[in-house]
Order: sequence, then C-alpha cells, then structure tokens
Amino acid sequence: MAGTEQALPETADLARPDALPDWVAAVVTFLSSGAVLVLEIAGLRLIAPYVGITLQTNTAVIGFALAAIAVGAWMGGALADRTDPRRLISPLLVAGGALVVAVLPLVRFAGSLLTGADAGSVLLLAAVAVVVPAALLSAVPPMVVKLQLASLAETGSVVGRLSGIGTLGGIAATFLTGFLLVAVFPTSGILVGTGLVTVLTGIAVGVLLRRRTGGAAGRVPAALLLLAVVGSLLAAVAPSRCQAETAYHCARVVADPERDSGRVLVLDTLRHSYVDLADPTYLEFAYVRAIAAVTDATAPAGEPLSALHLGGGGATVPRYLAAVRPGTESLVIEVDPGVVEMDREQLGLTEADGLRVHVADARVGLEQEPAGQRDLVVGDAFGGLSVPWQLTTVEAMGLVDRALTDDGVYVANLIDHPPLGFVRAELATLRAVFPHVALLAPDAVLAGEEGGNVVVLASQRPLPLDAVGTALRDRDLDWRVASRAELAAFVGDAEVLTDDHAPVDQLLTPYAVPAS
Repeated sequence: MAGTEQALPETADLARPDALPDWVAAVVTFLSSGAVLVLEIAGLRLIAPYVGITLQTNTAVIGFALAAIAVGAWMGGALADRTDPRRLISPLLVAGGALVVAVLPLVRFAGSLLTGADAGSVLLLAAVAVVVPAALLSAVPPMVVKLQLASLAETGSVVGRLSGIGTLGGIAATFLTGFLLVAVFPTSGILVGTGLVTVLTGIAVGVLLRRRTGGAAGRVPAALLLLAVVGSLLAAVAPSRCQAETAYHCARVVADPERDSGRVLVLDTLRHSYVDLADPTYLEFAYVRAIAAVTDATAPAGEPLSALHLGGGGATVPRYLAAVRPGTESLVIEVDPGVVEMDREQLGLTEADGLRVHVADARVGLEQEPAGQRDLVVGDAFGGLSVPWQLTTVEAMGLVDRALTDDGVYVANLIDHPPLGFVRAELATLRAVFPHVALLAPDAVLAGEEGGNVVVLASQRPLPLDAVGTALRDRDLDWRVASRAELAAFVGDAEVLTDDHAPVDQLLTPYAVPAS
C-alpha cells in the first residue's frame, strides 16, 4: 500500500557494549570446555590405583562427566537468564579450576577408604573425581553465549560459533592429554596445572570485566581464591601410591621384608610380579610355579625353548627359562614402556642371552609372529583385573595356534572368582581352537567355591597331564589338573568369546565375596 512501510520485528538488545571481546569469549569457552575433558581423562588415571582400570571404571568416569556437562550447561543457561552473567563467569571459572586441583587430594584421601573394584567404590570415587568441577566449568559457556548476544537476529551465529569453539576445546584437550601430557607429566601435574590455568583465566576475565563495566561484575570471592591455594597445598602433600605413572598404570616396586633380594612389581591395585634379583629360579607366586610346572612336564629338562610371552610384568617366567634352559629364546611383548623401564632400572632386567622385549599390544604382536616357530606361548597380560578382551577371543587363540609348532603349548594365567564366568568362557574358547585343553586349579576352585589365579593350557597334541600333575606336586602346589569329562562339566554351556562379542569385564567377578 502506498505511503506505508512494513515494520521490522523488534529485537532484543541492539547492542551489548558490556559483552566480552570476541577473542576473550572464544578463549573462555575453549578453556572451560577443554578443562572438563582433561579432568575426565586424568580422573580415570587418578582413581585407577584404588579401583583398577576396567570397563566399569571407564564407564563410570565417562558417564559422570557427561552427566556433569549436561547439568552444568542446563543450570548455567538458566542462571544466565536470571542473573547478570558478568557476575558469575569469573567466580565459576575460579571455583571450577580450584576444584580441579582439589580433586587430587580428595581422591587420594578417599581412595584409602574406597579401595576395590566393587561397583560402589567405583561409582563413588568416579563421582568425587569429576562431577562438581565438571558441572561448574560446563556452566560457563552458556553464560558467555548470553553475554555475547547482541540481537535475536544473530542468535544462531553466536550460539553456533561458541558451541563449535567449545567442542574444539574438548577435542584439543582430549588429544593433547592422551598423546602428550600423560607421557610427559604425572597426573598430579596435569590436574594442578589445568586447575591453576583455569583459576588465573577466571581472575583475568574478572579484572577485564571490572575495568569495562565496574560494579560487582567480575568480582571473585576471596574464599574461592583460598580454595585454590589450599587445594594446591593439599595436592602437594596428598599420599600417592605411585613411584611412577606409566602410560597405563600407577606403578611401584616394593621390597619383600622377608627376602632381601625379593621385589614385587605393583600395578594399580595388583601385585603383578615377584622377582628375586639374586635367584631367577625362585618363584614366589603360585600361578608362576604352575606355569613352570607345565614347562617342566612338556619339554625335557634343560632343553632350550622358543617362547613368546604375551605381557611382560616383571618378566619372571622369561628369566626363569633363561636360567634353567640355557639357550632359550624368549620374546616378551609388553604394551607399557614405563613397566619395561622399571624392569630395567629397578628389577635388573637385561636383554641378553636370548631374552628380548618388544613394546607393543600383545594382539598386534601376535599378528606379526611368524607361523609355527614357538614351542611355548605364555599368556600373562592384564589390563587391571582382567585379561585384555582382545587376547581372549577365538580369533586371538587362532593367532596363538598359528605361532606354535605342531606340538607347541599355550599356557595362560587367569583370575576370576565364583561363579567363574570368565574362566569358563575362556576355556570354552580354547576348546573351540585346540583339541586338548586342561585347567590347573585348587579343588575349591574346581568346585566353584573359591577363586583367584588359575592356569589354563592347550595344544594341538595330547598333553602330558600326569607329568603336569607330578610337577605341580613337586613344586608344593596343592593344585589339580582338570581335563576331558571333568573339564567339560566345569565349562558347561559357557559362551565362546569372539572379536564381535567378548564381554570379559561383565563375565569377570574381580573379587571374592565375603561370607555372610
């Protein structure tokens, strides 16, 4: 219609002179989102010495981190609509950073009370490690978005840009932590450094806001600054179980008070290996003596072997074979270079006389093994309390079979407790590949009444089971050999594990249940 003009829709604030500079908003969003992912990765390593690393541990930490992100973002957006975001951004950054520092002493003190792989301990310790600081930091990005919005016409671009920057912060933190920080710094250093950088950023943003707008904007309560200082001091004195933090474990070597030359390698919650520095033929752990008994029975005394060891630990069995079977060639495949370094520096491991160490995942090492050359394959790899699932499947056992000579033997250490679901499934898997399989265990384990370490063995040729039983008794082991009909009854209808379906952590019962 002539003489008329269509009215433009009203917008919210046409200008926001009190907004943060775009680069400051980007840095705050990037850092707060990235700090949450650093906390998630470092938090898993922080609780591992107390509850181990299992699928449940990973699930708990990731689940609580996601829950904290959701709650924090929701509450941060709601508060931004009710309160001036300039009053809250700096305190949230400082509080979140201070608590990232504080979770270190909190977990280490709480861990002494919550040790164990039971679901309660895992969930509580995971919650302590991530929930509150992750929620506080996740509340920051929606407040920055609210502060930066100049008009409804640009809502999409502002929200999209800052959301993308936050996601990039999380991605960068994930790769930086997993590939670099963990390899260079201890978990304590990663958490304290991340927390303090976040605190300092919060203080700097507060100063900037106060200079630009004055009033109460950007003020940080003194109590939050005190929390950051106290948290840093507690982090410095909090007890740590680690002598070294390797790529995979909290590791330490403990001297045996009853044997001057005895040393125990402890990884996270488990005593993984016992090494006698003066006598490699001294075997402390029962399962190691059982493995030695198998080698005694399946090859003439003193005859050198070609052996492949899946998992290194303290390299107890390779050292034993080198001592009692001169000329033996042993290749140890160990995934953790930090464990290998401790073996060399504190447990006297020297790669000589046919003993070599290759740092790699054992499944990858199996893929690279030439066919038909190993007289013996020893399985003793553990990720926390369980054998890594990729070493338990019918496909993995096929690779073991390929590496063995026609009359070679596979022998492996397993841990489980009643109802022994994992041991039964692993035996079913072995029986799908090898025609001759046996289980070495105490009577109470075979009866399903107790658990602990057991040893399985398998071959394409008949096994000298009578000789194995004799060798067990010679080594003062009250263990029995179960095979054929007894083994079939023990295995029952247990499923065969495959690369497509290997629920090892769900089948495993990590600890004995105390009698009521």
